[in-house]
Amino acid sequence: QVQLVESGGGLVQAGGSLRLSCTASGKLGSVTALGWHRQVPGKERELVAVIHTSGTTRYTDDQKGRFAISQNRARNTVYLQMNNLKPEDTGVYYCRAGGPGGALVAWGQGTQVTVSS
Repeated sequence: QVQLVESGGGLVQAGGSLRLSCTASGKLGSVTALGWHRQVPGKERELVAVIHTSGTTRYTDDQKGRFAISQNRARNTVYLQMNNLKPEDTGVYYCRAGGPGGALVAWGQGTQVTVSS
């Protein structure tokens, strides 16, 4: 099994920055990518950014240029640096571990990000 522990959420004013961290542990041999998804009440989780073990990254259009995903493979940790935050970035951010073909391996417990206007 894979366990994911997120940290770094909080309350920030619009235009501010936050850095989220997600540390993976357990049987990581099946994990090929770590990503961040955001969920707001009444909506499904949506992809924010993902990084593959190869280093390839993908972002949704709205986050490009403001968010940066990176990884420290030695620490099994992925980071999401969020700059120039907007109120619409508010939500619970979940770390997701994916396997071959994008298969779900594990979700983290989520961390709340609130951006005030």
